[in-house]
Amino acid sequence: MVTHVQAEAHDERGTLLAFVEAQRGAIRRSVLGLTEEQAASRPGVGELSLSGLLKHVAEMELNWLRMAQGRHNEKERNADTWADGFRLVGGETIPQMLEFWAEVASETEAFIRHDVDSMSDTFPLPPAPWFPKDGRCSMRWLLVHLVEETGRHAGHADILRETLDGRKAFDLVAEEAGYAGQS
Repeated sequence: MVTHVQAEAHDERGTLLAFVEAQRGAIRRSVLGLTEEQAASRPGVGELSLSGLLKHVAEMELNWLRMAQGRHNEKERNADTWADGFRLVGGETIPQMLEFWAEVASETEAFIRHDVDSMSDTFPLPPAPWFPKDGRCSMRWLLVHLVEETGRHAGHADILRETLDGRKAFDLVAEEAGYAGQS
């Protein structure tokens, strides 16, 4: 991990939320200083771009939040719109995606801190070939999964950013902290 996570002692919720936020920060930093065009470029043979990863993780977090809340996901994807979850479309911009994700992150934190009685509370998983039949998961599992999923994509973002301009995660942490050139 590139940054030290400031976890709250003896606070499971705060600790897990801090680790989720650390992974979010890695993806946010991956687009630091890039133009929309640079962030949308696909430097490898695959379809991944930094702006597409940014959008995907924001929508992924919203999807899990809505499942945990038992609410409809207003940004739910289907087979026809799935690819649009990995690229900016219709005039979407990086600042808009960052703002949207900040709102989702704030809602996730408020939900976990104020609306969840116990981290052992569960919610149902939707029918899907990758979920167990009638599966459920706990709020604890949800946060660990957000660390896992966001962290996986933060690794993708590290590779894409370094491929684009040679900047590494430590460089971006230093720049964000105001220590450009001192990583």
